[in-house]
Amino acid sequence: MPALHDPLMIITDLDGSLLDHHTYSWQPAGTWLARLKAAEVPVVICSSKTAAEIEPLQRELDIVGAPFIAENGAVVKWQQQPSSAAAQPSGKNYAALCDILAQLREQQGFKFTGFADVTEKEVADWTGLTPRNAALAKTREGSESLIWRDTEARFAAFREALAQQQLELVQGGRFWHVMNQGRGKGAALEWLLTHYPHPASGRWITIGLGDGPNDAPMLEKVDYAVVIKGYSKNPVALTRRDNVFYSAGFGPEGWSEGLTHYLT
Repeated sequence: MPALHDPLMIITDLDGSLLDHHTYSWQPAGTWLARLKAAEVPVVICSSKTAAEIEPLQRELDIVGAPFIAENGAVVKWQQQPSSAAAQPSGKNYAALCDILAQLREQQGFKFTGFADVTEKEVADWTGLTPRNAALAKTREGSESLIWRDTEARFAAFREALAQQQLELVQGGRFWHVMNQGRGKGAALEWLLTHYPHPASGRWITIGLGDGPNDAPMLEKVDYAVVIKGYSKNPVALTRRDNVFYSAGFGPEGWSEGLTHYLT
């Protein structure tokens, strides 16, 4: 088992994991966040949220300076290297993604509603976010979030049409996310671990925590995985069987439960 004095890195999903799925509260995880800060253990957010949403959350959680992964892996940034996202493998930006989606809807009649199609108020209604935070959620760089409003058969055709444009679909807790192929949470974490050096030039020991299907690629890459009990209709399906802990609690309670399992 790892210990707090080891070269630890905590990689965590937000909604339904560190943040409560309904209230977005993180306070039940406050004791562990304070312990990790005291031990100088970086807490790396790995979320479908945008960079514009994550940066104020880092300040609120008192983890400013740690790297983070945004938009399900489309963006990787950290304070010491604010342009680090540009060093990732190139791909279509948000404007290009939205152009392709508009063309597919017009040419093939797919029925879906993306964040680019609606107002901040509608995003707030969908998510329970405040209007200000909904505006931050619409500040996107490398992925589009959408609600599918068509048939299952048409969904398969939509996925194939996206693949022809080197795009893929990732399922989150509330939305489907369209992004460049090969840029999910697992690939982003792998890139981060290669480019974000350990202070002692050693190897990070990683603990990952998540509750949704889009967290599975990240949880496959870490040394120790915590699958937090969640609300998704589809379970977190992992191929690994070693070093996996399944929490009994939801959200930040389950998050704390997972860290207690591995670090005490």
